Amino acid sequence: MKMNWRFFMALFGLAGIAGAALLLSGSAGHQDPPWIEVALAAEERTDKSSGPPPLVIDKDAPLLLDEPTEADEASSAETAQASAHNSACFVCHANYQEERLASDHAKAGVGCVNCHGESYPHRNDENNTTPPDIMYPAERIDLSCHKCHATHDVPAAEVIALWLKCCPAKTDPKTIVCTNCHGGHRLKLRTVRWDKKTGKLIRRGDEREEKHQKPGPT
Repeated sequence: MKMNWRFFMALFGLAGIAGAALLLSGSAGHQDPPWIEVALAAEERTDKSSGPPPLVIDKDAPLLLDEPTEADEASSAETAQASAHNSACFVCHANYQEERLASDHAKAGVGCVNCHGESYPHRNDENNTTPPDIMYPAERIDLSCHKCHATHDVPAAEVIALWLKCCPAKTDPKTIVCTNCHGGHRLKLRTVRWDKKTGKLIRRGDEREEKHQKPGPT
């Protein structure tokens, strides 16, 4: 009886060892079905691609339409600074803030007071009956412009094209002045008029204002 127990124990041990060997050999030679391999590969790719892609900045790419360039930013800064110089005038003459003649001169450091004087009485007159220190009748406009702009180096074709665009009714070249073509430096609606030679206030219906003063700047 004692021998039979030992025999069975030895037999059971051998069977266990053989089973373990078969299990190990089966695991080494086992291959997953193709669909499992595809699923595992897809899961691996998903893990690697999770999260946003790395940021790549292409400095050579064109700017979007609403992206300001360095030149635009510099120009905006110059315009803001130039507007500050004329801020006292823009309280009433806001239409000149974007007007070409005024803005171009402001960017060059030439403000309203450089042409019209400090005009403190004009600024402080809430009734708007006191004229600026300096005004320009038609015959003085070109003379004033020539103080800084001694030459007019522009092709004749461009001059004629701009003349036909801005003041085609003026057929006599002697009546054309700089401000006819350069900028719109004139109030569209006037409530007060002065004689630009004398500074005297011209009342409504008074016909003493000469027609040749109309092209002049304010």
